[in-house]
Amino acid sequence: MSNDDNTPRAVVPANVNEPDRIAFGLTFRQLGIVGSTGLAGFGCYRTFGHLLPPVVWIVAGVIVFAVAIVVALGRRDGLPLDVWLRHGFALSRGPRTLTPGTARASTVAVAAGKPSLPAPLRSPVTALSATGVLTSEGRDKMLIACGTTNIHLRTGSEQGALLDGFGRFLNSLTGPAQIVVTAQRHDLTAYAQAIVDHAPRLPHPALQAAADDYAEFLLDLDAERDPLRRQVLTVVSGEHAADAAVRALSGLGVEATALDGPAVASALASAVDPFCPPVPGPRAVPGTPITLRSTS
Repeated sequence: MSNDDNTPRAVVPANVNEPDRIAFGLTFRQLGIVGSTGLAGFGCYRTFGHLLPPVVWIVAGVIVFAVAIVVALGRRDGLPLDVWLRHGFALSRGPRTLTPGTARASTVAVAAGKPSLPAPLRSPVTALSATGVLTSEGRDKMLIACGTTNIHLRTGSEQGALLDGFGRFLNSLTGPAQIVVTAQRHDLTAYAQAIVDHAPRLPHPALQAAADDYAEFLLDLDAERDPLRRQVLTVVSGEHAADAAVRALSGLGVEATALDGPAVASALASAVDPFCPPVPGPRAVPGTPITLRSTS
């Protein structure tokens, strides 16, 4: 395999989201904590230094300064320790409100009145048409189901062309856009049942046995592992932007299809409850009457 020196590369620092270091390898927040503690301690010593022996001031200063260093440099649950302590203090001072049910007397006392019940979750989507146009925050938007492409199997010139094409697609957007990548659990029992139903129609007994073994393998995989499926959705504003996005993504070798109303309803339902397996069949669009035809 020949190496291509034209492979596009970009150096991205790993600490791109970290705050800037001001002095001594410390951020402005850390310097503020340590500096304010030192200035407060020095002011106390200048004011009340004559009341205690110097040894007591040294021991107290070492303890307070050590606590300030731990608060400034420590982290807990992915947050700086001072931010974590501030959130904990705010939580401890906040009222305790129970979920719908019988309110306790202590809860009413803490809340200083009738406890407010949690409000129902309101979706930002206010309307959804049969063509897939959803209204959110007063703007019409459309969802595009996208596939993926393997850029690592391309040559350097092909990778550069794909990156340039994707850049042109981003620059061509005339409104807000969002690319959502989710991983949801994939139920393999439906595929195993389809294989079992089709196995008797195979022309040879060996093929039937192989199909039964494969269906059993899928069932074991579904029971012992946690298979996932990846879903890529692109949200753009307006139907014209959706058509342009589909053409641009298709030019990059990515399968892109604008979703209709039932498909958008299914995508929204999966986003609300990602751990529930998707309901088979299309979902009804809000405002559309549901009819049932009886076969009996």
